[in-house]
Amino acid sequence: MIRVVVYSSGDACMQCRMTERLMEAAGLVFERIDLSDPANARHLAHVLRDLGYSSAPVVEVAGGTHWAGFRPDCIGELVSRLDVARER
Repeated sequence: MIRVVVYSSGDACMQCRMTERLMEAAGLVFERIDLSDPANARHLAHVLRDLGYSSAPVVEVAGGTHWAGFRPDCIGELVSRLDVARER
């Protein structure tokens, strides 16, 4: 299974909720990390420093793929990629 992480800015973030809902509807398994939680400061540093994003949501897929914002196109591509991998 490919690890997918959704970095969220909390429950008030509409784009974060829309991203998570679309991923759930597509059957994707992902880990949600709330960047507004002080316990997740190292994840916030990773998103800012390593990935270069300053807005949420940020989706990171094992293997180097990542994007920010509500991106149905990227979610669709990820679903297609995973479907192809399952068929092998």
